[in-house]
Amino acid sequence: MKPLSNSWYDVMKYLTIIVLPAIGSLYTGLSKIWNLPYASEIPATIMVICTFLGAILCISTAQYNQVQGKHEE
Repeated sequence: MKPLSNSWYDVMKYLTIIVLPAIGSLYTGLSKIWNLPYASEIPATIMVICTFLGAILCISTAQYNQVQGKHEE
């Protein structure tokens, strides 16, 4: 797997840590107030996506650190 560029990494990290969880929380709250459909399914789907993206970010970080370690030797 090719490591992510710095700009892609920053975007993915921002989405994974801030944007997607905020959207999930927003939908959870609004679904209770407005009786919106799929009150548990949509936030659960967002959580699964966040977990997947987090795994990709961890892999990318590990690969980056491995490459950096080879350059320092």
